[in-house]
Amino acid sequence: MPRPEVLDRIKEAEREAEEIVADAEDERDQRLEEARNEGEQIRERAHEEAEQMADERLEAAREEIDAEREARLEEGQKARERLEAQADERVDEVVEHVIESFEEAVHAQT
Repeated sequence: MPRPEVLDRIKEAEREAEEIVADAEDERDQRLEEARNEGEQIRERAHEEAEQMADERLEAAREEIDAEREARLEEGQKARERLEAQADERVDEVVEHVIESFEEAVHAQT
């Protein structure tokens, strides 16, 4: 094979190698960009899911607090009703005691 022909083949092979390398670099850059985009999407989804979970937990905590508050209010209402009933039961007794004490005080002064 003549020398000029060998040089042409070498040059052609070098051009092909450069094209292959350039194509590979372009493909690498494209894949890196796709990976970055996918990573960003995953990060965004994870952030949204975390916010949603936090909102759900907050709502559950609020519901639990509301239920506890209602239970305590109900307990307080029942206790108040019991105390009122006990007081009502003792009204006659207290009135009688006050009248007796008043009469004793009046008789003590006379």
